[in-house]
Amino acid sequence: MLVNGKSYRTIEASCDLTRVTIIDQTTLPFDFKLIDLESLGDIIVAIKSMQVRGAPLIGVASAYGIALAMNVDSSNKALDSAAHQLKGSRPTAVNLTWAVNKITEHLSGLKPNDRAKAAWIFASQLAEDDIKTNIEIGKAGLVLLKNIEKSQINILTHCNAGWLATIDRGTALSPIYNAAEEGMNIHVWVDETRPRNQGMNLTAWELSQANIPHTIISDNTGGLLMQQNQVDCVLVGADRISMDGQVCNKIGTYLKALAAKAHDVPFYVAAPLSTVDKNFLDKCRPFEIECRDPDEILKIKGQKNDGKILEVKIGLSKAYNPAFDITPAEYVTKVICEKGSYNPGDIGALLS
Repeated sequence: MLVNGKSYRTIEASCDLTRVTIIDQTTLPFDFKLIDLESLGDIIVAIKSMQVRGAPLIGVASAYGIALAMNVDSSNKALDSAAHQLKGSRPTAVNLTWAVNKITEHLSGLKPNDRAKAAWIFASQLAEDDIKTNIEIGKAGLVLLKNIEKSQINILTHCNAGWLATIDRGTALSPIYNAAEEGMNIHVWVDETRPRNQGMNLTAWELSQANIPHTIISDNTGGLLMQQNQVDCVLVGADRISMDGQVCNKIGTYLKALAAKAHDVPFYVAAPLSTVDKNFLDKCRPFEIECRDPDEILKIKGQKNDGKILEVKIGLSKAYNPAFDITPAEYVTKVICEKGSYNPGDIGALLS
């Protein structure tokens, strides 16, 4: 995607295969900053600190983490250790484990001396596949948006499922980009997405770069807008989807789904099939919902008049900060993936 007229990806390997360059998402929207990651440890820190975030991007970043580790030590012990460390960096998004398992399985069948080169090739292919997948998600989602027969289509988003959460193009924002490029009259309600404000800091920034009309709202405003018939559909991403169509996504997604159901507003989830967890079915949830630092609630970051970034404390009491919630399948209208749009209960069958 374009930033100030120049094309970028969220993560790119160096020509000499000694480092990767990422967009530091913790400095947006105030500062567009590129940083180099040169080791497995750098990748893990970037994932934990959310310099890279979004399920598809975390998956590809973890594959590059394996490649960086193989540059140093390509033994079986080093491969197993790198995989274990990466899987523990963030527990909820299934793409991380999916990508680590795929590249580890691929490298395990090779001689140690061949692993470093093969790892870089494999990670780069995952990045290319992600872009192709997102393009197909955009096409399938555009069909649903075209079915909304209104002079202006108002779409409500939550968190960030745009190109910053992937390698390029995005999942939930991909249909929106397609609609804008086709000249459709769209407007996006952007949830701020407390406590980390990924909607306000990332989604709104993305839409601004693409000149797509949008308005930032507080997380509690979506229900009122639906009540006032000012939302034509809700479009969100996912960090993990069960075989029977339950959706694990950024905290607050469930509340949007409840409001959408109450007001007959379509609730669409856009995600690649790699987000579907074969072991997640009904009440079987073989993963933990990440609980993050309470300071994410008790502190907030902003920009002073002199341009400096300042973090201030806004609360003193004990805080509880789960990062995700789970939306039951009955509140999901369609799941949009690279193969099309499906009823949530049918998504698991696509894996077989």
